[in-house]
Amino acid sequence: MEDRWQRLRELYAEIDDLQNAAAVLSWDQQTYMPPGGAQARAEQLATLRRLVHERATSPELGKLLEELASEAGRLPYDSLEASLHRVGRRNYERAVRVPPKLVAEITVASSQGYHAWLKAREERSFGPFAAPLKRLVDLQLEVADALGYEETRYDALLDLREPGVRTRDVAALFAQLKAELVPLVAAIVDRGAPLDDSFLYQPFDEQKQWDFGIEVLERIGFDFKRGRQDRSAHPFCTSFSPDDVRLTTRMRPDDLGYALFSSIHEAGHGMYEQNVPAEFRRTPLGGGASGGFHESQSRLWENVVGRSRGFWEYFLPRLKEVFPQLEPVSLDAFYRAVNCSRPSLIRTEADEVTYNLHIMVRFEIEQEILKGQLPVDDLPAAWDAKMEEYLGIRPANVVEGVLQDIHWSGAGLASFPAYTLGNVISLQLYERALADHPEIPEQIRKGEFGTLGEWMRQNLHVHGSKFTPAELVQRITGGGLDAGPYLRYIREKYTEIYRL
Repeated sequence: MEDRWQRLRELYAEIDDLQNAAAVLSWDQQTYMPPGGAQARAEQLATLRRLVHERATSPELGKLLEELASEAGRLPYDSLEASLHRVGRRNYERAVRVPPKLVAEITVASSQGYHAWLKAREERSFGPFAAPLKRLVDLQLEVADALGYEETRYDALLDLREPGVRTRDVAALFAQLKAELVPLVAAIVDRGAPLDDSFLYQPFDEQKQWDFGIEVLERIGFDFKRGRQDRSAHPFCTSFSPDDVRLTTRMRPDDLGYALFSSIHEAGHGMYEQNVPAEFRRTPLGGGASGGFHESQSRLWENVVGRSRGFWEYFLPRLKEVFPQLEPVSLDAFYRAVNCSRPSLIRTEADEVTYNLHIMVRFEIEQEILKGQLPVDDLPAAWDAKMEEYLGIRPANVVEGVLQDIHWSGAGLASFPAYTLGNVISLQLYERALADHPEIPEQIRKGEFGTLGEWMRQNLHVHGSKFTPAELVQRITGGGLDAGPYLRYIREKYTEIYRL
């Protein structure tokens, strides 16, 4: 029996190696690859992902999982072997439903879609992206049908990113958030006294921005001996192993906050990846629990920590050394500025109050696309209408509108709910961490982040992908998904900031 477990590990190691090789090529595609390499890169990625799919659905792997089922069922649920078998079997049963040819077609279409998206943004026209996006939507409809679903196609695609979460769960969560956030947005607007954040939008040397960002990331715990940061059109994090984690950010010479908070956000993802136990390497357990849990880490570090008063009590004096033009700005003024709330067009720049409204726009549009109720050609107009409905503003062009996010160019339908799930989970985790360590806020004021980072490592990162989101929330907090902590945090923070 021991030989069978060893063989299972060998098969998973090979799959993981191939997946990481593809990830390296994908990272390069978005950072350093010349535009002329697009077609060849699409073919290379298609070959690698076809090989991954073939090995992930091999008869040998299926047979081993069947033979080990009885023994795995007798082991403790959270043991390495039982978890490896449980997660591996779920992945196998899902993968065998999707034909290898479809996997290869999606890979090629995603690579082509990425470059079409870049071209469309450059030309400020939806036209170059329309046909590639139609192709991607059609392929994802095939995936949903191949996977099967009880209620909606959206369920099938959502389950790929949030195992066990259903569309109705997300819709119920959004309804709860909307009931409190929309009135809060209105109260802030009615306050009629916009905060002054103009000092964040002036010339700031890009290299100095970069260097200060690196200082911050090192301080909060990202290990640059096992990771690096580069530039890309859309900030992201990818991991080839816990010892090789890549971040990207995007610089703006007249916007101090954009690159910095993007870097902190991606570092949250990166620290999660760096802290997955070494014993999970080259297995299905070697990543985060879900997109939502991954976002809980990025949103925690970017917003709950990075936009806190205590964080800037420590970092503002250093920032003033780098940019002396900020010397007249008080701590209170700076704290309020980085938390300024106003309806905005760009999701990645949205404040904590309005951010989830951006996700609701995308969630509703995606469901209409998958139901066949919204043709791809009508997306720009539908997008603009939703933005006006939820945020009261209309994009001036498609770059501000439907082309702002990269996700749909890479077959990313049903990925957006993870952002809102991450917001909610981040505060459930943070409240629990504060209950265990009430000293954390004072430590943040002193630039000490080790206690919070270690709590996350011991309570979340250590589990890798062993548990479903629902299991992990229960294990860490003792309850289910709960928007209460998040809404309390938003209500208290913004009532104070805007003196409502």
